Amino acid sequence: MLKHLLALAVILTPLSCKEKHTYVLIKTDYGTMKVKLYNDTPKHRDNFIKLVREGFYDSLLFHRVITNFVIQGGDPQSRNAPFGQRLGMGGPGYRIPAEIKHFHFRGAVAAARQADNVNPKKESSGSQFYIVHGRPVTRQELEQIARAKNIHYTEEDIQRYLKVGGTPHLDGDYTVFGEVVEGLEVIDRIAQIPTDQYKRPIKDVPMVIEIVE
Repeated sequence: MLKHLLALAVILTPLSCKEKHTYVLIKTDYGTMKVKLYNDTPKHRDNFIKLVREGFYDSLLFHRVITNFVIQGGDPQSRNAPFGQRLGMGGPGYRIPAEIKHFHFRGAVAAARQADNVNPKKESSGSQFYIVHGRPVTRQELEQIARAKNIHYTEEDIQRYLKVGGTPHLDGDYTVFGEVVEGLEVIDRIAQIPTDQYKRPIKDVPMVIEIVE
């Protein structure tokens, strides 16, 4: 009997130890994106969850949209911002230490930040984030980036880039803390909206973010 119980415990243990993730829904007029937050970027994960629970993001805009690159939001100054106002400088008043571990595949959710000359530690904005729209990527391009930045891409990473695209030139410089697991087509829709000279959509794209319970 003891032998059977031990065997059963060995079978059940891997199932019971399956890692859990927090998911959020980013709702827009163009559809809803479901995002998985990574556990190995805990500072960014916990900060994002905190802000979502506080309703910080509700009615903020995707204020910077660049086709084949990213859609960006999370600037508190974008709430009720008049048309023509330049956005992208606001935040909650703090930065988050870098947790740079993941790559910029299509659908990656990453923290925006100030440039290296004023932010050499690559610390992240406390609230602004972007979602990768991206473009097709070649093996040669990945090899060049890997050499220039001393990045190691596994064959699995390479195949994912070749299949779904992304923005690999951002790898190693920004913290990716999640990914869109449902609703990639919403990124496509938002990325096609005409923008002004500051890359702000000429039609506002507000968001509401909720924790998936």
